[in-house]
Amino acid sequence: MSFVLITPPLVEPISLVEAKAHLRVTHADDDDFISRLIISARRQVEARTGLRLISQVWRLSFDCWPNDGVLLLPLSPLLNVIDIKIWGADDAVSEIDPAHYFVDLTASPPRLALRSGRTPPKPGRLINGVEVTVTAGFGTSAASVPSELKQALLLIVGAWFAHRGDTDTHALPLFADEILRPFRVRRIS
Repeated sequence: MSFVLITPPLVEPISLVEAKAHLRVTHADDDDFISRLIISARRQVEARTGLRLISQVWRLSFDCWPNDGVLLLPLSPLLNVIDIKIWGADDAVSEIDPAHYFVDLTASPPRLALRSGRTPPKPGRLINGVEVTVTAGFGTSAASVPSELKQALLLIVGAWFAHRGDTDTHALPLFADEILRPFRVRRIS
């Protein structure tokens, strides 16, 4: 399975104004740098927790549909499935009618299942024969992101701003990592 970001978030969970207030920065000299830190911190939090903070569109590619008819979708929280496409051997694409499947948004990870009596489609390609396009995130605005995650972002931005270039480690500040611990998506192997 592979996944590709199609549409990135349109906003960040914390604004430049919020970050500057946290950092106690009143000038505009570091605005570009702080903005990049916000984006990097969001990406780190998403990577560490398995969550997408702000609404974004992803394309997931699977080699085949599982025999049990259930696809596990590794992006949380899942807002919706936009479409499901099956690729033929001749690279012709067909879309599965939404009436033929349902999405379990409450499962972790979210699941997409064929309705009773439907047989799993067989793609004609050996690789990436099934494409599922989804929207994941807590919502379209910063207000939809849990406050604990926003606090962790501020702490990360603050630590990176204060210690730029001082360390060669990619570790998150311990206090931010502790805030993130309950939000980590558990994976069963």
